[in-house]
Amino acid sequence: MDKKNIHLTAAEIASVWTGYLNDTLAKCILSFMLKHMEDSEIKPVVQHAFDNFTNQIDQLHQIFEEENFATPNGFTEKDVNMNAPWLFTDAFCLTYVTHMARIGMITYSGFVAMSIKKEIRDYSIHALHDMTALYDHAVQVALEKGINSRPPYIEIPKETNYVDSKKYMSGLNPFSEKRPLNAVEISQLYMNIQTNEMGIKLCLAFAQTSPTKVVQDFMLRAKNISQKHIKIFVDNLMQDEIGAPQLPDIAVSDSTTQTFSDKLMMFHMSLIMSAGVGNYATAAAASQRLDLAASYERLSMEVTKLAKSGADIMIDNNWLEQPPGTKNREKLAKNKGKS
Repeated sequence: MDKKNIHLTAAEIASVWTGYLNDTLAKCILSFMLKHMEDSEIKPVVQHAFDNFTNQIDQLHQIFEEENFATPNGFTEKDVNMNAPWLFTDAFCLTYVTHMARIGMITYSGFVAMSIKKEIRDYSIHALHDMTALYDHAVQVALEKGINSRPPYIEIPKETNYVDSKKYMSGLNPFSEKRPLNAVEISQLYMNIQTNEMGIKLCLAFAQTSPTKVVQDFMLRAKNISQKHIKIFVDNLMQDEIGAPQLPDIAVSDSTTQTFSDKLMMFHMSLIMSAGVGNYATAAAASQRLDLAASYERLSMEVTKLAKSGADIMIDNNWLEQPPGTKNREKLAKNKGKS
């Protein structure tokens, strides 16, 4: 069969459309970082990330051309002020790349699983490989520089055991003693502390550099929610005398000059909130203590409501690009014959 006669599926259209928006956003952020950063060990990691996203954008342009697919607007050099003062520490840039690579691995593994057409599978598999290599590079440099944050240590098991009581799954009763956290639950709590910490720093950077009051207020609201979630996760660890993770210096500067467009900043928050909801869903499913699962579900709803308010702001300001969709058949029928 002629491959040109194989049309893109809805999943494949969603994959390349989403990939383009995410990649063009990342390219804007990374181009600003590359102009200002000085650390000779961290800069190659950021350059690695920039090259990855640039190559992926080029692949997407080729797919759009071959498929007669309208190229999304995405983000361009107009969405970043390259002359703005330095906004981040170099350590922040390394942590940011690590975080985005982690999101990329999850995103592109999903694209691979949903893609049928060879060209889209090739694009998704190549992008997944790029994100995996980037994550490995970023983590290795962080280790070498001593600025990585390690999950808590626990004793290595010397024997295997089976759950011997249904109480293992309990935890909702406030008058009953909760069992200690297991390794899976600790790892999920730790990861969600990390991602919320990154979210706080981005919120601060975006709030102090946005010229728009409604965007500033949204970012500060998001920061407060992330701080509350971190406290909940840390409290769960501390109940078992497990220390909270010590994160590296990922501070932001005191610049108030607009660095990125409000459209880019709001979309970026939408991206990390979507990833956060996914992380919470995974953590809820993986946690065998019911109080933890219930907590993740409750916090996920809070993030979902925040994301909805962010989408409303984007719609009000014409910043939210609409994903491709099907035609409204009923509307087409009613309008048939109308001039």
